[in-house]
Amino acid sequence: MLHHGMTDSRQPSSARPAQLPGAPRFALWELGFRPFFLLAGIFSAGSIALWAVQVAGYLPSVYLRGPAWHGHEMVFGFTMAVMAGFLLTAVRNWSGQPTLSGVPLMALAALWVVGRVLALTPFGHAAAVANVLFPIAVAAAIGVPLLRSRNRRNYFFAGILLCMAGLALLVHLALQGRLKLPPRLGLQLALDVVLFVMVVMGGRVIPMFTNNGVPGAAATRHVWVERLALGSVILLLAADVLHWTPAVVAMLSVAAALVHGTRLFLWRPWRTLAVPLVWILHAAYGWIVVSLVLRGASALGWLPDAPALHALTVGAIGSLTLGMMTRVARGHTARPLVTDGYERTAFILLQMAAVLRVFGVLVLTHGYAACIQLSALLWAAAFGLHTVRYWPVLTRARLDGKPG
Repeated sequence: MLHHGMTDSRQPSSARPAQLPGAPRFALWELGFRPFFLLAGIFSAGSIALWAVQVAGYLPSVYLRGPAWHGHEMVFGFTMAVMAGFLLTAVRNWSGQPTLSGVPLMALAALWVVGRVLALTPFGHAAAVANVLFPIAVAAAIGVPLLRSRNRRNYFFAGILLCMAGLALLVHLALQGRLKLPPRLGLQLALDVVLFVMVVMGGRVIPMFTNNGVPGAAATRHVWVERLALGSVILLLAADVLHWTPAVVAMLSVAAALVHGTRLFLWRPWRTLAVPLVWILHAAYGWIVVSLVLRGASALGWLPDAPALHALTVGAIGSLTLGMMTRVARGHTARPLVTDGYERTAFILLQMAAVLRVFGVLVLTHGYAACIQLSALLWAAAFGLHTVRYWPVLTRARLDGKPG
């Protein structure tokens, strides 16, 4: 189990001796969160520029373009980078075993970068190979230490990554016409899997971080709510796989929203407003509830699909990744678990981006395009600010001089 700040006093036996505090050591390749959080931030902030270049027609022969590139890179680019950084870091704590560092970590990061570059070239087969191999490589990197330590509780994360590899393959085979399926189906299933990961990790860490960071918060968990929360997401995944009727999907979505809303209520989110490092995680979970309600309305034909999709991606995934990247980076570089003005501004900018992208396009009938563009700029600003703030944090040694 993760504990406060994801830090752990145990160090792998192969770890190097600690240096004196403040030693001028370049530390980017010492632990997985460092390169992958930095890459995710840079890519997320810069993606709006890449999108503009595509729209302007400067990349006419790219393999992935328009909505296909946008959806693919959100799931298999940005989100996979954050998952890789988090898991490579967390598994070291869970297992007490070393995870990738140095040259092997460089190679894994290079594979991720290659996948992003190839998506913007005509070389579709090579792009497919790189994007399928990356989650497989991460699964192997975390699977070995988990097996060595017999940490059965977390084996399923390797399975999740292999599932993401399979879905990436499905998307690329569909894009290349080798499967008579819409590529969007693979992306939807991948988002269902990401939602499951967020629900699992949210249940583990949000109430714990709430009680540790907010005195008197009294966040609680109820065994049946926990089981129903996980089960509801699995049922929605099954609904997408088996093409259940829209009425059934709507019923499942609304039921899931009620369960996850109850779960969030038990965590007492209103008591966290004075602690940004905690409220951002509650905001992320709140966006999950919103996305489920909107998905139900969409299934019934009352709303388009986009609001539910972006409540999940911009709101939930964006908020959870930004909050956890901040917390993990602080905890694993021996910094206090408090936020400064940069971080608080980034959190607020992201919430503004989500509100505009989800609700603005429904309310502003004549400003649809402008609303989307402003939301994209706010997203880029949030992650750009985070990247500028955390570049020195992620590239320099821990404040206490320890490795990692």
